[in-house]
Amino acid sequence: MSAEPALTVLVAEDGAADRLLLAQIVRRQGHQVFTAQNGEQAVALFIECRPQLVLLDALMPVMDGFEAARRIKALAGEALVPIIFLTSLNEEEALVRCLEAGGDDFMAKPYSAVILGAKIRAMDRLRRLQATVLEQRDQIARHHHHLLNEQRVAKAVFDKVAHSGCLRASNIRYLQSPYALFNGDLLLAAFTPAGDMHVLLGDFTGHGLPAAVGAMPLAEVFYGMTAKGYGLAETLREMNAKLKRILPVDMFCCAVLLSLSFQRGTVEVWNGGMPDGYRLSADGEVLAVLPSRHLPLGILASEQFSATTEVMPLAVGERLFLLSDGVVDTGDAYDRLFGVERLLQVLAANRTPEHLFDEVMQALEGFGGQPRDDISLCDIQMLAPGEVGARPMIYSDSGRSSPLEWTLDFVLRGESLRRFNPVPYLVQLLQEVHGLRPSSGMLHSVLSELYSNALEHGVLGLDSRLKRDAQGFSEYYRLRGERLERQVDGHVRVGLRVEPRPGGGRLQVEVQDSGAGFDVERVLARQPSVQGFSGRGLDLVRRMGCQACWLEGGRLARVEFEW
Repeated sequence: MSAEPALTVLVAEDGAADRLLLAQIVRRQGHQVFTAQNGEQAVALFIECRPQLVLLDALMPVMDGFEAARRIKALAGEALVPIIFLTSLNEEEALVRCLEAGGDDFMAKPYSAVILGAKIRAMDRLRRLQATVLEQRDQIARHHHHLLNEQRVAKAVFDKVAHSGCLRASNIRYLQSPYALFNGDLLLAAFTPAGDMHVLLGDFTGHGLPAAVGAMPLAEVFYGMTAKGYGLAETLREMNAKLKRILPVDMFCCAVLLSLSFQRGTVEVWNGGMPDGYRLSADGEVLAVLPSRHLPLGILASEQFSATTEVMPLAVGERLFLLSDGVVDTGDAYDRLFGVERLLQVLAANRTPEHLFDEVMQALEGFGGQPRDDISLCDIQMLAPGEVGARPMIYSDSGRSSPLEWTLDFVLRGESLRRFNPVPYLVQLLQEVHGLRPSSGMLHSVLSELYSNALEHGVLGLDSRLKRDAQGFSEYYRLRGERLERQVDGHVRVGLRVEPRPGGGRLQVEVQDSGAGFDVERVLARQPSVQGFSGRGLDLVRRMGCQACWLEGGRLARVEFEW
C-alpha cells in the first residue's frame, strides 16, 4: 500500500458507524480523510479542501447524494474528481440514477476493505490519466498559440516587404484569400525608372508558412531589379537562379510576370506554370489568352532557363485578369473541379468590372466547392500615360549597356580610420557595374589587402616583418589594436575610376596613404618560406590584378582590371 500515491478523500455518510468504518479503512490505505454527515456538508468541504476522490452515500438528510454529486462535478470543472456512490440500493433504476447524477462507480453495503481499496486505485488511475490529458491539451494549446504568434509576426514583416510596391495604384484591383494564415500566393507590383509597371503573381508549392518561405527573397529580387531598371528577362533569370539555389528540390514557384508600358500601349508577358491569364476589353470580352509557356521558377538551372517573353498591344481601358490555380482547382463534394469553363462563363456574364471578384467568389460558393489552395485574383487596367500618376525613379544602368565613365575619391581620417571599414561599401558600389559582378570576390580581396597595407604599414607604421611566425603575428595585431586606439594621424585615400571600352570596360583602383612608404620590390623579392606571414598580401594583389604597381615610394598602389 505504501507504494500507492496518497490521496485526499472525502467520505460523506449520514450513519456515524459506517462513516467511522469507512474513514478507518481509507486511512489504513495511506490516504487523508475528510468526513461529512450529509450532502450539504460534503459540498462545503469540497469547496474548502478540494479532495481528489469522493465516497458519497446516496441517501442522506438535508441534501441527498445525487444532488451533492451534481454540484461537486460542476465545481470540479474539467478536472476529474471520481465519485464512488455508497448505497444499499439494489434496484437497477437506483444504480442508473447514481451514474447519471455524476457517479463514476458504486459500492454496495456492507463495505469490503479489499474491494474499496481496488476501486480507489482504479479511480485514481482514471483521475491521473484525465489530468495528463488535460495537461497535454493545454501544452498543445500553448504551443499552438505560440506558433500562431510567431506566424503573425512573420506575416506582418512579410506583408510589409511584399506590399512595399504600388499595389495600391489606381489601375490595380486584387483579392487574396489564403488557405492558411500565410498566403502561398505572392502578388507584387512596382514602377520602373522609365514609368513602366511590373506585376508578378506567383504561387509557391503548398500553402501556409512553408509556401511563403521563398516569397521574401523573390520579393527582394523583384523590387530591387525593377527599381534599377532591369527588364523582365534579367529579373526572371535572377529570380530563377536565386530560387534554384535556396529552395528544396520539391519546391518551386509558378509565376506570371507582366510589364505594362503606358507610353507604348503594350504588355510584355512571361507565364511559367500559372493558369491562363486573360486580356479583356473594357466591357469584359476575352480578347486574348495569356497561356503558360514555361516551367515554373526554381526548377531549371540557369543555362537551361528560358526568359523569352511575349509582347502584345494593350489599349487604354483594356484589362488583364490574372488568377492562381486555387480558383480553377476548387473541388465539390464529388471531386469535380470548378474548372476553366465555369470561370469563362463568369467572365462572359460580368458587366461591371468592380463586381468581377465578388461574382467569381459567389460562383465558387454556389459550386459548393471547398478551396484546396490559396486563392488570388488580380485585375490590371491599362491607363493613358498622363493618368498613371507615378513618378518613376531614374537609374542609368540597365545592366546590359556599357558602364558610364565615372571617378570617385574616398578619403578617411581620424575616427573614420579607427571605426569604419570602407571595403564592403566600395565593393557594393562596384557591383553596380554589371561587368564587375562576377569578380566581386576578387575585388573584395584586392581592396581589403590594399586598404589594410595602407592603414597598417602606412598610417600606423607597423612592420610586416613581425609576422614571421605565429607569435609575431599575434604581436603584430596586438600593436595594431593598440595604435588604433590612440589618436590616429594621417589619412588613406581610395580612388576608383571606371572607363567604358568596346565590349567591356576598365577599372582603376588607387589606394594612397600618408605614411613613409616602403621598398616594394625588396618585399616582393622575398621567398614565401623566408617571409613567413609578411609580404604575402602584396604578392596576392600582383597575382590577382591584371596590372599592379606601387608608386611614390610605396605610398600609392595602383591596380587595373579589364572585362
